[in-house]
Amino acid sequence: MKKTSIPVITALLGLFALVGFDTNENYAPPAPKNTPIFTKVTYEGNDQVYNEYTLKEDEFFNPILQGCYPDPAITRKGDDYYMVCSSFAMFPGVPIFHSKDLVNWTDLGGVLDDITEFNPHDTGISQGVYAPGITYNPHNDTFYMIVTAFSGGLGNIIVKTKDPKKGWGSPIKLDFGGIDPSIFFDDDGKAYVVHNDAPDKGKELYNGHRVIKIWEYDTEKDQVIKGTDQIIVDGGVDITQKPIWIEAPHIYKKDGKYFLMCAEGGTGDWHSEVVFKSDSPKGPYIPAHSNPILTQRYFPKDRENKVDWAGHADLVKGPDDQYYGVFLAIRPNEENRVNTGRETFILPVDWSGEFPVFENGLVPIEIKLKMPKGVTNKTGQDGYLPNGNFTYEENFSSDNLDFRWIGLRGPREAFIKQTKKGLEITPFTSNIKELKPTSTLFYRQQHKTFSFYTTLHYQPKSEKDMAGVTAYQNEGSNYVFGITKKGSENYLVLQKNSKPNRRGKIVSEIVATEPIGLDGPIDLKISAEGDKYQFSYAVNRSDFKIVGGTVSGDILSTDVAGGFTGALLGLYATSGNDIIVE
Repeated sequence: MKKTSIPVITALLGLFALVGFDTNENYAPPAPKNTPIFTKVTYEGNDQVYNEYTLKEDEFFNPILQGCYPDPAITRKGDDYYMVCSSFAMFPGVPIFHSKDLVNWTDLGGVLDDITEFNPHDTGISQGVYAPGITYNPHNDTFYMIVTAFSGGLGNIIVKTKDPKKGWGSPIKLDFGGIDPSIFFDDDGKAYVVHNDAPDKGKELYNGHRVIKIWEYDTEKDQVIKGTDQIIVDGGVDITQKPIWIEAPHIYKKDGKYFLMCAEGGTGDWHSEVVFKSDSPKGPYIPAHSNPILTQRYFPKDRENKVDWAGHADLVKGPDDQYYGVFLAIRPNEENRVNTGRETFILPVDWSGEFPVFENGLVPIEIKLKMPKGVTNKTGQDGYLPNGNFTYEENFSSDNLDFRWIGLRGPREAFIKQTKKGLEITPFTSNIKELKPTSTLFYRQQHKTFSFYTTLHYQPKSEKDMAGVTAYQNEGSNYVFGITKKGSENYLVLQKNSKPNRRGKIVSEIVATEPIGLDGPIDLKISAEGDKYQFSYAVNRSDFKIVGGTVSGDILSTDVAGGFTGALLGLYATSGNDIIVE
C-alpha cells in the first residue's frame, strides 16, 4: 500500500527539472533571492442567497461541496461514507471525502497521488481523469475506485484499498474502452463493470448516440472477462427520441431486482437522471415510466436562485435508513455564467415505490435541506469542510498544507516549500498559458461573490520573472495579475488571456500596468460580484487600489471557455514570463 503523504522526489526532479527541491526544509537548498514568498491568503465568500436563507438547527446548505467538484460517486461501509469526484488535470487526481452522516465532510486528499503512476503533465485542464466510481465490496472487505484516465496512456483503471484513509494501491489498467465506468458487486460475490461506450461500428444513428455496456469482472485477476461484454442500453430511455449521451451508469439491487441509473441529455442544460429495471444484472433493462427522476431543464431560465444542469448521480442509504442521491449541478451567476463550475449536491430519494425518485428533484432545487435525523450540522467546525458563506484563512504555518490547495498537471510539492517566512514558490520556466505543469498553487472559486487576497514578498530580477495571482479557467482563458520588471523598474501588470474561438490561438491583452515600488510586501486581491471581477493591490495593508477597472468574468465560465471545470484562483510564479510591459 503506497502512502499518500510522501512525494516521489526523484521522479519529480526528473520530470520537472528542478534545482534540488524537497518538501523537507533540512535538505532543500537556499531559495534564490527572487523566489516569491506568500505569507497569508484569505478567501471570503459572501453570496447573497446565504445571507437571505439562514439555517435552522435541523438544516444544512446545498451544495455540500462548493466549487469545481463534479461527477460525484459515493459508497458506504458501516457508518462510514466515502465520496469521490472528478479532478481532470488537477493533482492529485480524484479528490476523496469522508463523512459519518452525509452532512459533515472531511477532505482526505486525492486517490491518484503518485506522479509516477498518474502524470497529466501535458494534459488540457478538462482532460486527465473524470467520472470516477467508488464501491465497497463486502465479500473481500475492499474499496474499489474505477475511473477513466485520459493521460499517460492509462485509459480505464481501477485502484483498491482496505482503508481509504490510509491510501490506495497502484492503478490496474483495464482492457476495455469507453468512459464513466462503475463496478457493482452482487449478493453472490459476482462483480460487473458498466460504462458508457460508442455504438457498435456502423450503428451510430445520430450525433450523441451512445450505449451502456456491461462486463463480468474477475475479482481475483482484477480484469474484465473477455467475451462477456454486451450492450444493455442503446441510446437511452427512448431511442426514437434520439436521446444524447447516456452515461455515468450505476447498478443497484433492491428487493431482488436490479436497477440501472444513468445520466442522459449531456452535461448541460438538458442534463437529467434516468433509471431502468431488470431481473438480471445483464438485462434486459426496462426504463421507468416516470423518467427522468431528476432534472432542472423544464423551468424558467430567469428563476430566482437558479440551480441547473442537474444529473450524473449516485445513490446510497443514509444514516436514517433513507436513500440519498449525490449529483452534479451548477449555480450560474446573473449573466448565466458558470464560474463556480459543476458542484456536488445531495437530495433525499424516495424509493417507497417501484423506482427511486429524487425528492424535489423535479421542481426547482432549494438552497436548504433537512438533515437526516440525529445529525448535527458541524460544517466549518472541527476540521469539517465549510459551506454556505465562510472565510478561509491560510498562513502556511501548519505542518501539512490543507488538501483544498491543489496543483495543475503535477504535484504542488514540486514547487512549494513551507518555511518560517511563509510559502515559497520556486518558479518553473513554464507560464500559465502552456500545457505543462505550472508553479501555481490553486484554490477553487466557491462563490459568485468573493474576495481572494494574499500578501506577497518579491523582488523580480528580470523581465522573465513574474509572481502574483491568477484567475484561471484553462490555459487559454485566464487573468494574470502580478509583478514583473521592465528595465530597472518594477511593474504591476494585469493581463487577459483568451481565445476568440475555442480552436483559435490565445490572444494576450495587457489590460493595465502600473509602476510599483517594492520596499516591503504587497497585498494582491481578486474579487468578484457575479460576472464583474476586479484586481487590486495595497502597499499599506488596508487601502486597495483597483488596476484595470472592472473586467468581465466571461472567460472564466464553462459556457464561454469550454471544458468541464470551474474557475481556479492561484498563487502564481514563473521564470518564463512573456508579458512585455510597454
